[in-house]
Amino acid sequence: MPRAAIIFKRHSNHDNAEIRDAISIMKTPEAETIDQPIRLTQFSHGAGCGCKIAPDVLATILQGSVVESDSTSKLLIGNNTRDDAAAVDIGDGRAVLSTTDFFMPIVDDPFDFGRIAASNALSDIYAMGGTPLMAVAILGWPIQSLPASVANRVIAGGRAACAEAGIALAGGHSIDSPEPIFGLAVTGEVSHSHLKKNVGAQPGDLLFLTKPLGVGIYTTAEKQDKLEQVDQGVATRHMCQLNRVGTDIGAIEGVHAMTDVTGFGLAGHLVEMCEGSEVRAMLSRALIPTLPNVKSYISKGCIPGGSERNFSAYGHRIDPTDHETRTLLCDPQTSGGLLIAVAPESVAALRQCFQNAGIEGFQIGELLPLKDSTTLIGLSDSPS
Repeated sequence: MPRAAIIFKRHSNHDNAEIRDAISIMKTPEAETIDQPIRLTQFSHGAGCGCKIAPDVLATILQGSVVESDSTSKLLIGNNTRDDAAAVDIGDGRAVLSTTDFFMPIVDDPFDFGRIAASNALSDIYAMGGTPLMAVAILGWPIQSLPASVANRVIAGGRAACAEAGIALAGGHSIDSPEPIFGLAVTGEVSHSHLKKNVGAQPGDLLFLTKPLGVGIYTTAEKQDKLEQVDQGVATRHMCQLNRVGTDIGAIEGVHAMTDVTGFGLAGHLVEMCEGSEVRAMLSRALIPTLPNVKSYISKGCIPGGSERNFSAYGHRIDPTDHETRTLLCDPQTSGGLLIAVAPESVAALRQCFQNAGIEGFQIGELLPLKDSTTLIGLSDSPS
């Protein structure tokens, strides 16, 4: 049985016992001796939610496959508004939520990859105002090139995220695949009165975001070996942070729309919200939160390919702007924050939810009547 010395470049915040387990010398029947450090990101052509199929290509794939709400099947939310999860009425004013999300490695450490992928999938339930009930795993693994022991660490990371959410990772399905893939299918529940959609926002609503932008830029900088030591692990910490505050936000009547910001970037997910709600967003450049030093990385060319794909799909819906702002708006996020449209009179309740959860919520703009504008996202230099 050959020995495989596994070394992970890591900058995570999980405990030392987990690290020691993952870095230990392992014996595996599947892998040949590996002399070089394993970097999971080198085994895939894409990373995290940046793996998403381009929005315009996806629209072609789904043409003729739109599923709307249907009283016969008790479907409350289908895929017609590209919402975060499907919802089915189960009676007594409650609905079951169902979603799935998976992708290729965005970090090199397998435990962190598992945590991030699971946190990202769980976010879809939180973005609907719901509570997760259980999850099953989706795993694709290149058995001939990566030890099964490494996949074990990925699943352990996913299980840790599920445990933090208070649910079981109850099973799953695996295949031998050319590239590593991991994610979850998650089932949740929500009361009808707390169910939030990515549409329904109203003119006058204020826009809030719960995590800073720049994850795609940071992970690209790390792939290019340009990420400064001081910034190591910063993106991972944000990606591993659960969006569980969404469950409490669902109880706020004045929250008219909510979604999570992932592979299509802030621009893409905000365009979907505006299109479905027939409103226009005005963002303040000064209020858009970013990870530290992100503008420096943009200047060094650390721009993921997904940014250009997003701009190609949504750029015509954004007011003309500078390269830096455009890059931030289109940066594909993985396990990104919640984007919330809330009535001014409910802002205090929303801020209380943030405080109770120990997170910072960033007000980034407001929603306006659509009128005759050809764009859906405007940009202002005003700080308010």
